[in-house]
Amino acid sequence: MPEPRETAVYTHGHHESVLRSHTWRTAANSAAYLLPSLKPHMRILDIGCGPGTITADLAELVPEGRVTGVDRAPGILEQARATAAGRGLANTDFAVADVHALDYPDDTFCVVHAHQVLQHVGDPVRALREMKRVVRPGGLIAVRDADYEAMTWYPASEGLDSWLDLYRRVARANGGEPDAGRRLKAWALRAGLTDITATSGTWTFATPQERAWWSGLWADRTLASAYADRAVEGGHADEAGLRDVARAWREWGTRDEGWFSVLHGEILCRKEA
Repeated sequence: MPEPRETAVYTHGHHESVLRSHTWRTAANSAAYLLPSLKPHMRILDIGCGPGTITADLAELVPEGRVTGVDRAPGILEQARATAAGRGLANTDFAVADVHALDYPDDTFCVVHAHQVLQHVGDPVRALREMKRVVRPGGLIAVRDADYEAMTWYPASEGLDSWLDLYRRVARANGGEPDAGRRLKAWALRAGLTDITATSGTWTFATPQERAWWSGLWADRTLASAYADRAVEGGHADEAGLRDVARAWREWGTRDEGWFSVLHGEILCRKEA
């Protein structure tokens, strides 16, 4: 594969079907591996905060500390601010930032957290070096990313096979790495981190409500999001092909025996004191 670019295009964009999944995320379902390490006084940087649901959860867990949420998309930060305000949180702030070049001094934060970020950046090793730079000695870098090739489902579906192949091609054409989960430890080592705890976690969608929600958002995303536009504009699919994939998602969602699991890689890295 070619060397990653310094920046990459965010494959999903911020269509409603994308935010439907982003606003579902919580610290409990997306950062459980980090939570036992949090202390009430900590200052946390939440990179790629999106609509701010995880950011707000983290802020509630560090009532004597502060959480700064950053994202490259200015528009989504307004939703993040509204999320924090709606929960009455006074210990949050938000800013536009590029993970490759964070505008913070060395040794600023107790924890730097990034959920589903490194799969979308052009240089994940440089991003991790920046995280290492801004975290304090003895502080933690916590990163979690999905691994698309490792996603699995039942029953078998040629349409979902086509979806997975298409998504991975589009993501890589945009400069990202959709199978980031398995690479996190290797990237951390290349970034100079040595105290690394590597784990994994899953999301599972199996109840009728879970299947309907997961299949519906991916069907809609396949037809109407920035991902759909980039699939067509990049020559990876045509409109008819996207409709076939969306139809396969909706059909899978109706199956009583349907089951889908999303594997995530996780790393918790402590910066040397």
